Amino acid sequence: MSDLRTISEIAPLVQSGRLSPVDLVAGCLEAARTRSSLNAFITLMADQARADAERARSEIASGHYRGPLHGIPIAVKDLIDVAGTKTTSGSALPVTAAAADAPVITRLREAGAIIIGKTNLHEFAFGTTSDETAFGPVRHPLDESRSAGGSSGGSAVALATGMAFGALGTDTGGSIRIPSAVCGLVGLKPALGEVSTAGVVPLSGTLDHVGPMARSVADATLMHDVLTASSSTASAPQGPLTFGVPGSYFCDLLDAGARAALTRVREALVTAGHRVVDITIENAAWTPHVYLHIVLPEATCYHAPWLEPHGDDYSPGVRIRLEMGGYVLGEDYVRAMRLRDRLRSHVDRALAGLDALLLPAQPIGAPRIGAATVEFEGASVPVRAAMLRLTQLFNITGHPALAVPAGLGGDGLPRGVQIVGRSSAEVLAIGRAVERYSSGGDGSVGGGTG
Repeated sequence: MSDLRTISEIAPLVQSGRLSPVDLVAGCLEAARTRSSLNAFITLMADQARADAERARSEIASGHYRGPLHGIPIAVKDLIDVAGTKTTSGSALPVTAAAADAPVITRLREAGAIIIGKTNLHEFAFGTTSDETAFGPVRHPLDESRSAGGSSGGSAVALATGMAFGALGTDTGGSIRIPSAVCGLVGLKPALGEVSTAGVVPLSGTLDHVGPMARSVADATLMHDVLTASSSTASAPQGPLTFGVPGSYFCDLLDAGARAALTRVREALVTAGHRVVDITIENAAWTPHVYLHIVLPEATCYHAPWLEPHGDDYSPGVRIRLEMGGYVLGEDYVRAMRLRDRLRSHVDRALAGLDALLLPAQPIGAPRIGAATVEFEGASVPVRAAMLRLTQLFNITGHPALAVPAGLGGDGLPRGVQIVGRSSAEVLAIGRAVERYSSGGDGSVGGGTG
Protein backbone atom coordinates (compact mmCIF):
# COMPACT_ATOMS: atom_id res chain seq x y z
CA MET A 1 0.00 0.00 0.00
CA SER A 2 1.26 3.50 -0.82
CA ASP A 3 2.70 5.49 2.07
CA LEU A 4 0.90 8.83 2.21
CA ARG A 5 2.32 10.09 5.49
CA THR A 6 3.84 13.55 5.58
CA ILE A 7 7.54 14.37 5.87
CA SER A 8 6.78 15.94 9.25
CA GLU A 9 5.38 12.60 10.42
CA ILE A 10 8.15 10.36 9.16
CA ALA A 11 11.24 12.54 9.72
CA PRO A 12 11.43 11.80 13.48
CA LEU A 13 11.15 8.09 12.72
CA VAL A 14 14.00 8.33 10.20
CA GLN A 15 16.12 10.30 12.65
CA SER A 16 15.60 7.71 15.40
CA GLY A 17 16.34 4.78 13.10
CA ARG A 18 12.85 3.32 13.43
CA LEU A 19 12.26 3.97 9.72
CA SER A 20 14.91 3.40 7.09
CA PRO A 21 15.48 5.56 3.99
CA VAL A 22 16.07 2.28 2.19
CA ASP A 23 12.52 1.18 2.92
CA LEU A 24 11.12 4.59 1.96
CA VAL A 25 12.82 4.44 -1.43
CA ALA A 26 11.68 0.84 -1.98
CA GLY A 27 8.08 1.86 -1.22
CA CYS A 28 8.20 4.82 -3.60
CA LEU A 29 9.65 2.72 -6.42
CA GLU A 30 6.99 0.07 -5.87
CA ALA A 31 4.24 2.69 -6.01
CA ALA A 32 5.73 4.03 -9.26
CA ARG A 33 5.74 0.51 -10.70
CA THR A 34 2.20 -0.41 -9.71
CA ARG A 35 0.71 2.88 -10.95
CA SER A 36 2.85 3.36 -14.02
CA SER A 37 -0.27 3.96 -16.13
CA LEU A 38 -0.48 7.43 -14.59
CA ASN A 39 2.74 8.46 -16.44
CA ALA A 40 4.02 10.40 -13.45
CA PHE A 41 7.72 9.86 -14.18
CA ILE A 42 9.87 10.31 -17.24
CA THR A 43 13.05 9.04 -15.57
CA LEU A 44 13.08 6.92 -12.42
CA MET A 45 16.54 7.14 -10.83
CA ALA A 46 16.12 3.81 -9.07
CA ASP A 47 19.75 2.65 -8.77
CA GLN A 48 21.02 6.04 -7.66
CA ALA A 49 18.14 6.46 -5.22
CA ARG A 50 18.86 3.08 -3.62
CA ALA A 51 22.55 3.96 -3.27
CA ASP A 52 21.68 7.36 -1.79
CA ALA A 53 19.28 5.69 0.64
CA GLU A 54 22.00 3.33 1.87
CA ARG A 55 24.33 6.29 2.34
CA ALA A 56 21.65 8.22 4.23
CA ARG A 57 20.95 5.26 6.51
CA SER A 58 24.64 4.96 7.32
CA GLU A 59 25.04 8.70 7.97
CA ILE A 60 22.01 8.84 10.26
CA ALA A 61 23.09 5.70 12.16
CA SER A 62 26.49 7.27 12.78
CA GLY A 63 24.93 10.43 14.24
CA HIS A 64 25.25 12.69 11.20
CA TYR A 65 21.59 13.62 10.80
CA ARG A 66 21.20 16.66 8.52
CA GLY A 67 17.60 17.58 9.22
CA PRO A 68 14.03 16.63 8.34
CA LEU A 69 14.69 16.01 4.62
CA HIS A 70 17.54 13.58 5.30
CA GLY A 71 16.71 10.26 3.68
CA ILE A 72 13.41 11.52 2.24
CA PRO A 73 12.58 10.66 -1.42
CA ILE A 74 11.79 13.79 -3.45
CA ALA A 75 10.49 13.94 -7.05
CA VAL A 76 11.79 16.62 -9.42
CA LYS A 77 9.99 18.11 -12.41
CA ASP A 78 11.91 17.24 -15.57
CA LEU A 79 12.50 20.89 -16.36
CA ILE A 80 15.18 21.07 -13.66
CA ASP A 81 18.76 19.88 -14.21
CA VAL A 82 19.93 16.85 -12.25
CA ALA A 83 23.54 15.96 -13.03
CA GLY A 84 23.94 12.89 -15.20
CA THR A 85 20.30 12.72 -16.32
CA LYS A 86 18.57 14.23 -19.34
CA THR A 87 16.34 17.25 -18.83
CA THR A 88 13.71 16.35 -21.41
CA SER A 89 11.18 19.09 -20.56
CA GLY A 90 8.53 16.58 -21.62
CA SER A 91 9.64 16.98 -25.23
CA ALA A 92 10.88 14.80 -28.07
CA LEU A 93 13.59 17.33 -28.91
CA PRO A 94 17.09 15.81 -28.67
CA VAL A 95 18.88 16.55 -25.38
CA THR A 96 22.03 15.48 -23.57
CA ALA A 97 22.52 14.72 -19.89
CA ALA A 98 22.89 17.70 -17.57
CA ALA A 99 26.48 18.40 -16.56
CA ALA A 100 25.59 19.76 -13.13
CA ASP A 101 22.79 19.98 -10.61
CA ALA A 102 20.61 23.08 -10.59
CA PRO A 103 21.12 25.09 -7.37
CA VAL A 104 17.76 23.88 -6.01
CA ILE A 105 18.95 20.28 -6.41
CA THR A 106 22.22 21.12 -4.67
CA ARG A 107 20.20 22.52 -1.75
CA LEU A 108 18.10 19.37 -1.53
CA ARG A 109 21.14 17.09 -1.66
CA GLU A 110 22.92 19.12 1.03
CA ALA A 111 19.87 18.58 3.23
CA GLY A 112 20.16 14.83 2.63
CA ALA A 113 17.13 14.46 0.36
CA ILE A 114 17.07 11.58 -2.13
CA ILE A 115 16.10 12.38 -5.72
CA ILE A 116 13.79 9.53 -6.70
CA GLY A 117 13.26 10.62 -10.32
CA LYS A 118 12.29 13.24 -12.90
CA THR A 119 8.57 13.80 -13.37
CA ASN A 120 6.44 14.23 -16.46
CA LEU A 121 5.04 17.63 -17.40
CA HIS A 122 3.27 19.66 -20.02
CA GLU A 123 5.92 20.08 -22.73
CA PHE A 124 8.31 22.92 -21.85
CA ALA A 125 5.86 23.90 -19.07
CA PHE A 126 3.71 25.60 -21.72
CA GLY A 127 0.31 24.27 -20.70
CA THR A 128 -2.04 23.58 -17.82
CA THR A 129 -3.04 19.93 -18.32
CA SER A 130 0.15 17.84 -18.79
CA ASP A 131 -1.46 16.06 -21.73
CA GLU A 132 0.85 17.57 -24.36
CA THR A 133 4.01 15.61 -23.61
CA ALA A 134 6.18 13.18 -25.56
CA PHE A 135 5.90 10.68 -22.70
CA GLY A 136 2.14 10.20 -22.55
CA PRO A 137 -0.41 12.35 -20.72
CA VAL A 138 -0.19 12.54 -16.95
CA ARG A 139 -3.37 10.96 -15.60
CA HIS A 140 -5.31 11.94 -12.50
CA PRO A 141 -4.93 9.40 -9.67
CA LEU A 142 -8.68 9.40 -8.91
CA ASP A 143 -9.85 9.17 -12.54
CA GLU A 144 -7.41 8.24 -15.29
CA SER A 145 -9.62 9.84 -17.93
CA ARG A 146 -8.90 13.22 -16.36
CA SER A 147 -5.92 15.56 -16.31
CA ALA A 148 -3.68 15.88 -13.26
CA GLY A 149 -3.24 19.57 -14.06
CA GLY A 150 -0.10 21.21 -15.29
CA SER A 151 2.42 21.92 -16.03
CA SER A 152 3.84 20.14 -12.95
CA GLY A 153 1.34 17.29 -13.27
CA GLY A 154 3.79 14.45 -12.77
CA SER A 155 5.09 15.94 -9.54
CA ALA A 156 1.54 16.17 -8.19
CA VAL A 157 0.69 12.57 -9.12
CA ALA A 158 3.94 11.26 -7.60
CA LEU A 159 3.00 12.93 -4.32
CA ALA A 160 -0.65 11.91 -4.33
CA THR A 161 0.14 8.22 -4.91
CA GLY A 162 3.12 7.60 -2.62
CA MET A 163 5.83 7.70 -5.31
CA ALA A 164 7.57 10.53 -3.39
CA PHE A 165 7.14 12.43 -0.13
CA GLY A 166 7.81 15.88 -1.58
CA ALA A 167 8.27 17.32 -5.05
CA LEU A 168 9.68 20.27 -6.93
CA GLY A 169 7.60 22.09 -9.51
CA THR A 170 7.85 25.27 -11.52
CA ASP A 171 5.21 27.97 -11.81
CA THR A 172 5.01 30.61 -14.57
CA GLY A 173 1.24 31.08 -14.64
CA GLY A 174 0.08 28.60 -12.01
CA SER A 175 1.95 25.39 -12.80
CA ILE A 176 2.58 24.46 -9.15
CA ARG A 177 -0.78 25.58 -7.80
CA ILE A 178 -2.96 24.18 -10.61
CA PRO A 179 -1.92 20.50 -10.29
CA SER A 180 -1.76 20.83 -6.50
CA ALA A 181 -5.35 22.09 -6.43
CA VAL A 182 -6.79 19.47 -8.77
CA CYS A 183 -4.94 16.62 -7.02
CA GLY A 184 -5.69 17.69 -3.44
CA LEU A 185 -2.19 18.84 -2.45
CA VAL A 186 -0.30 21.84 -1.10
CA GLY A 187 1.74 23.89 -3.55
CA LEU A 188 3.73 27.08 -2.99
CA LYS A 189 4.69 29.62 -5.60
CA PRO A 190 7.26 31.58 -3.59
CA ALA A 191 7.84 35.29 -3.91
CA LEU A 192 9.52 36.23 -7.17
CA GLY A 193 13.29 35.72 -7.08
CA GLU A 194 13.25 33.97 -3.72
CA VAL A 195 14.21 30.55 -5.10
CA SER A 196 16.89 30.23 -7.79
CA THR A 197 15.72 29.35 -11.31
CA ALA A 198 19.28 28.70 -12.55
CA GLY A 199 19.60 25.30 -14.18
CA VAL A 200 15.88 25.29 -15.02
CA VAL A 201 14.67 25.38 -18.63
CA PRO A 202 12.90 28.76 -18.86
CA LEU A 203 9.42 29.50 -20.08
CA SER A 204 9.42 33.19 -19.19
CA GLY A 205 12.45 34.56 -17.39
CA THR A 206 10.31 37.39 -16.04
CA LEU A 207 7.60 35.21 -14.49
CA ASP A 208 9.22 31.81 -13.76
CA HIS A 209 9.26 30.49 -10.19
CA VAL A 210 10.47 27.22 -8.61
CA GLY A 211 8.77 25.92 -5.48
CA PRO A 212 7.72 22.99 -3.31
CA MET A 213 4.75 20.68 -3.63
CA ALA A 214 3.79 18.69 -0.56
CA ARG A 215 1.15 16.83 1.42
CA SER A 216 0.89 19.48 4.13
CA VAL A 217 1.73 23.12 4.66
CA ALA A 218 4.29 22.03 7.27
CA ASP A 219 6.07 19.93 4.63
CA ALA A 220 5.98 22.78 2.12
CA THR A 221 7.57 24.97 4.79
CA LEU A 222 10.36 22.46 5.41
CA MET A 223 11.14 22.32 1.69
CA HIS A 224 10.88 26.10 1.25
CA ASP A 225 13.38 26.66 4.03
CA VAL A 226 15.86 24.26 2.42
CA LEU A 227 15.43 25.83 -1.02
CA THR A 228 16.00 29.32 0.35
CA ALA A 229 18.58 28.41 3.02
CA SER A 230 16.41 30.25 5.51
CA SER A 231 14.13 29.58 8.44
CA SER A 232 10.46 30.53 8.25
CA THR A 233 10.33 31.78 11.79
CA ALA A 234 7.58 34.27 11.02
CA SER A 235 4.26 33.24 12.48
CA ALA A 236 0.79 34.35 11.63
CA PRO A 237 -0.15 37.63 13.31
CA GLN A 238 -1.41 37.21 16.86
CA GLY A 239 -5.14 37.16 17.31
CA PRO A 240 -7.78 36.84 14.60
CA LEU A 241 -6.63 37.04 11.00
CA THR A 242 -8.25 39.28 8.40
CA PHE A 243 -8.73 37.83 4.92
CA GLY A 244 -9.90 39.59 1.79
CA VAL A 245 -11.89 37.68 -0.84
CA PRO A 246 -11.52 39.35 -4.25
CA GLY A 247 -14.94 38.86 -5.79
CA SER A 248 -14.91 40.66 -9.13
CA TYR A 249 -13.07 38.65 -11.83
CA PHE A 250 -11.89 35.96 -9.38
CA CYS A 251 -15.32 34.71 -8.33
CA ASP A 252 -17.22 35.54 -11.51
CA LEU A 253 -16.72 32.09 -13.07
CA LEU A 254 -16.58 29.18 -10.61
CA ASP A 255 -18.07 25.73 -10.87
CA ALA A 256 -20.30 24.54 -8.04
CA GLY A 257 -17.49 22.61 -6.36
CA ALA A 258 -15.07 25.55 -6.33
CA ARG A 259 -17.73 27.96 -5.07
CA ALA A 260 -18.82 25.58 -2.34
CA ALA A 261 -15.22 24.98 -1.23
CA LEU A 262 -14.55 28.71 -0.89
CA THR A 263 -17.81 29.18 1.03
CA ARG A 264 -16.99 26.31 3.42
CA VAL A 265 -13.53 27.66 4.19
CA ARG A 266 -14.79 31.22 4.56
CA GLU A 267 -17.55 30.19 6.96
CA ALA A 268 -15.18 27.99 8.98
CA LEU A 269 -12.71 30.85 9.36
CA VAL A 270 -15.45 33.23 10.52
CA THR A 271 -16.79 30.65 12.97
CA ALA A 272 -13.26 30.29 14.36
CA GLY A 273 -13.13 34.02 15.05
CA HIS A 274 -11.30 35.29 11.98
CA ARG A 275 -12.53 38.13 9.80
CA VAL A 276 -13.29 37.70 6.10
CA VAL A 277 -14.22 40.70 3.96
CA ASP A 278 -15.04 41.24 0.31
CA ILE A 279 -12.54 43.30 -1.67
CA THR A 280 -11.71 44.23 -5.25
CA ILE A 281 -8.32 44.07 -6.99
CA GLU A 282 -8.26 47.00 -9.36
CA ASN A 283 -7.94 46.14 -13.07
CA ALA A 284 -7.62 42.39 -12.42
CA ALA A 285 -9.23 41.86 -15.84
CA TRP A 286 -5.96 43.06 -17.42
CA THR A 287 -4.30 39.85 -16.22
CA PRO A 288 -4.52 37.57 -19.29
CA HIS A 289 -3.50 40.34 -21.68
CA VAL A 290 -0.45 41.38 -19.65
CA TYR A 291 0.49 37.75 -19.07
CA LEU A 292 0.35 36.70 -22.72
CA HIS A 293 2.29 39.72 -23.97
CA ILE A 294 5.15 38.79 -21.62
CA VAL A 295 5.15 35.00 -21.76
CA LEU A 296 4.66 34.50 -25.49
CA PRO A 297 7.61 36.59 -26.78
CA GLU A 298 9.94 35.45 -23.99
CA ALA A 299 9.17 31.79 -24.68
CA THR A 300 9.54 32.28 -28.43
CA CYS A 301 12.88 34.03 -27.98
CA TYR A 302 14.27 31.10 -25.99
CA HIS A 303 12.99 28.47 -28.44
CA ALA A 304 13.88 30.33 -31.65
CA PRO A 305 17.06 28.27 -32.35
CA TRP A 306 15.06 25.02 -32.32
CA LEU A 307 11.67 25.98 -33.77
CA GLU A 308 12.74 25.84 -37.41
CA PRO A 309 15.03 22.78 -37.44
CA HIS A 310 12.95 20.80 -34.91
CA GLY A 311 9.46 22.23 -35.30
CA ASP A 312 7.91 18.81 -35.94
CA ASP A 313 9.30 17.52 -32.65
CA TYR A 314 7.12 19.92 -30.62
CA SER A 315 3.59 19.05 -29.58
CA PRO A 316 1.22 20.86 -31.97
CA GLY A 317 -0.39 23.06 -29.32
CA VAL A 318 2.93 24.07 -27.78
CA ARG A 319 4.39 24.83 -31.21
CA ILE A 320 1.43 27.06 -32.07
CA ARG A 321 1.83 29.05 -28.85
CA LEU A 322 5.56 29.46 -29.50
CA GLU A 323 4.93 30.64 -33.04
CA MET A 324 2.33 33.12 -31.78
CA GLY A 325 5.03 34.81 -29.73
CA GLY A 326 6.73 35.92 -32.94
CA TYR A 327 3.77 38.19 -33.70
CA VAL A 328 3.83 40.14 -30.44
CA LEU A 329 5.02 43.67 -31.15
CA GLY A 330 7.86 45.15 -29.15
CA GLU A 331 5.62 48.00 -28.03
CA ASP A 332 3.08 45.47 -26.72
CA TYR A 333 5.80 43.76 -24.68
CA VAL A 334 7.02 47.06 -23.21
CA ARG A 335 3.46 48.11 -22.42
CA ALA A 336 2.81 44.78 -20.67
CA MET A 337 5.93 45.20 -18.54
CA ARG A 338 4.74 48.65 -17.45
CA LEU A 339 1.25 47.35 -16.69
CA ARG A 340 2.89 44.60 -14.65
CA ASP A 341 4.18 47.24 -12.27
CA ARG A 342 0.72 48.76 -11.99
CA LEU A 343 -0.90 45.40 -11.27
CA ARG A 344 1.69 44.79 -8.54
CA SER A 345 0.71 48.06 -6.92
CA HIS A 346 -2.97 47.16 -7.21
CA VAL A 347 -2.40 43.86 -5.35
CA ASP A 348 -0.33 45.67 -2.72
CA ARG A 349 -3.19 48.13 -2.28
CA ALA A 350 -5.72 45.30 -1.99
CA LEU A 351 -3.60 43.70 0.74
CA ALA A 352 -3.52 46.90 2.81
CA GLY A 353 -5.14 46.22 6.17
CA LEU A 354 -5.35 42.48 5.45
CA ASP A 355 -3.25 39.52 6.53
CA ALA A 356 -3.84 37.69 3.23
CA LEU A 357 -6.09 37.25 0.23
CA LEU A 358 -8.32 34.17 0.12
CA LEU A 359 -9.65 32.91 -3.21
CA PRO A 360 -10.21 29.63 -5.06
CA ALA A 361 -7.08 27.95 -6.40
CA GLN A 362 -8.97 26.71 -9.46
CA PRO A 363 -12.42 27.54 -10.85
CA ILE A 364 -12.99 23.91 -11.90
CA GLY A 365 -12.07 20.36 -10.99
CA ALA A 366 -9.74 18.26 -13.11
CA PRO A 367 -10.83 18.45 -16.78
CA ARG A 368 -10.96 15.44 -19.06
CA ILE A 369 -7.75 14.70 -20.91
CA GLY A 370 -7.78 16.31 -24.34
CA ALA A 371 -10.78 18.55 -23.62
CA ALA A 372 -10.54 21.91 -25.39
CA THR A 373 -13.32 23.60 -23.42
CA VAL A 374 -15.12 23.16 -20.12
CA GLU A 375 -18.77 24.01 -19.42
CA PHE A 376 -19.71 25.80 -16.19
CA GLU A 377 -21.73 28.79 -15.02
CA GLY A 378 -23.64 28.55 -18.30
CA ALA A 379 -20.53 29.27 -20.35
CA SER A 380 -18.13 27.31 -22.53
CA VAL A 381 -14.60 28.35 -21.55
CA PRO A 382 -11.27 27.21 -23.05
CA VAL A 383 -9.63 24.83 -20.57
CA ARG A 384 -6.32 26.70 -20.61
CA ALA A 385 -7.97 30.07 -19.96
CA ALA A 386 -10.09 28.63 -17.15
CA MET A 387 -7.15 26.98 -15.37
CA LEU A 388 -4.93 30.07 -15.57
CA ARG A 389 -7.62 32.55 -14.59
CA LEU A 390 -7.07 32.56 -10.82
CA THR A 391 -3.33 31.98 -10.63
CA GLN A 392 -1.48 33.96 -13.30
CA LEU A 393 -1.93 37.42 -11.75
CA PHE A 394 0.43 36.51 -8.92
CA ASN A 395 3.15 35.44 -11.34
CA ILE A 396 2.83 38.86 -12.92
CA THR A 397 3.03 40.66 -9.56
CA GLY A 398 5.45 38.26 -7.87
CA HIS A 399 3.40 37.86 -4.69
CA PRO A 400 3.75 34.49 -2.94
CA ALA A 401 0.70 32.25 -3.38
CA LEU A 402 -0.14 28.98 -1.67
CA ALA A 403 -2.66 26.36 -2.80
CA VAL A 404 -4.27 24.38 0.03
CA PRO A 405 -6.75 21.48 -0.29
CA ALA A 406 -10.37 22.34 0.45
CA GLY A 407 -12.31 19.11 0.13
CA LEU A 408 -14.02 17.36 -2.76
CA GLY A 409 -16.61 18.66 -5.17
CA GLY A 410 -19.84 16.89 -5.98
CA ASP A 411 -17.95 15.16 -8.80
CA GLY A 412 -15.63 13.51 -6.25
CA LEU A 413 -12.63 15.54 -7.43
CA PRO A 414 -10.48 17.79 -5.23
CA ARG A 415 -10.93 21.53 -4.91
CA GLY A 416 -8.54 23.99 -3.30
CA VAL A 417 -8.24 27.52 -2.01
CA GLN A 418 -5.39 29.95 -2.56
CA ILE A 419 -3.72 32.20 0.00
CA VAL A 420 -1.80 35.24 -1.27
CA GLY A 421 0.28 37.58 0.88
CA ARG A 422 3.37 39.71 1.22
CA SER A 423 6.07 37.15 2.08
CA SER A 424 6.36 33.39 1.65
CA ALA A 425 7.06 32.87 5.36
CA GLU A 426 3.92 34.75 6.31
CA VAL A 427 1.80 32.97 3.69
CA LEU A 428 3.03 29.59 4.93
CA ALA A 429 2.29 30.51 8.54
CA ILE A 430 -1.22 31.67 7.62
CA GLY A 431 -1.58 28.54 5.48
CA ARG A 432 -1.11 26.38 8.57
CA ALA A 433 -4.10 28.11 10.14
CA VAL A 434 -6.27 27.88 7.01
CA GLU A 435 -5.36 24.22 6.54
CA ARG A 436 -7.08 23.33 9.80
CA TYR A 437 -10.36 24.67 8.49
CA SER A 438 -10.02 23.77 4.80
CA SER A 439 -9.04 20.12 5.11
CA GLY A 440 -9.66 19.17 8.69
CA GLY A 441 -6.07 18.82 9.79
CA ASP A 442 -2.38 19.04 9.04
CA GLY A 443 -2.25 17.91 5.43
CA SER A 444 -4.96 16.33 3.34
CA VAL A 445 -3.80 14.32 0.38
CA GLY A 446 -6.53 13.68 -2.15
CA GLY A 447 -8.72 16.64 -1.43
CA GLY A 448 -9.45 16.66 2.25
CA THR A 449 -12.46 15.82 4.28
CA GLY A 450 -14.57 18.64 2.98
